[in-house]
Amino acid sequence: METGAAADPALEAGRVLFAGECVFVASIARIDQVPAADLPEIAFAGRSNVGKSSLVNALTGRKTLARVSNTPGRTRMLNFFRLGGCLSLVDLPGYGYARASKREIAAWTGLVFDYLRGRPGLVRVLLLIDARHGIKDADREAMALLDKAAVVYQVVLTKVDKITVAAAETLRAAIAAELARRPAAYPEIAATSSRTGAGIADLRAELAALAGPR
Repeated sequence: METGAAADPALEAGRVLFAGECVFVASIARIDQVPAADLPEIAFAGRSNVGKSSLVNALTGRKTLARVSNTPGRTRMLNFFRLGGCLSLVDLPGYGYARASKREIAAWTGLVFDYLRGRPGLVRVLLLIDARHGIKDADREAMALLDKAAVVYQVVLTKVDKITVAAAETLRAAIAAELARRPAAYPEIAATSSRTGAGIADLRAELAALAGPR
């Protein structure tokens, strides 16, 4: 059991949920292939190589649930997973990948945006930001679309083990100030490391709360 889980009911609820069965449902390349939205849904979005697949794997305690690659742009479809019969997880294609053709980028982007605009049961988008680089223009474009679609999104810093504690706090303050101007942004910023496990238990607890009572 993770440290603090027994003393904190929220941490324990997150641990139990994410320790449960997590099954792959589908990879879809067209919006008409999207499976039925019968559970609360969490989507993972971010620039290519930001660590989306690594975070999904860290949260679920599985090494290969979501594909991890050192080559940006490998996730080109929406990948759906069902967690414990309580929550649906969706690994979205990364954006900002410059080496793909313009036609490919437009197709991936259109698919993701169609999903975000019209998905019932989508309770939150986790917008991953690499702590080493901060918010980029491509992230701001994604935020603008999420604001327009009125989809609640939460910034999750990844790879915080790669920077100092002081740098992480400075970054969080700067991002918080920027998010305060955005109508659909969730104010709390999560800081995580898939390598060390930092912040993973707390994020599990947050997501378990979104799944509702079980």
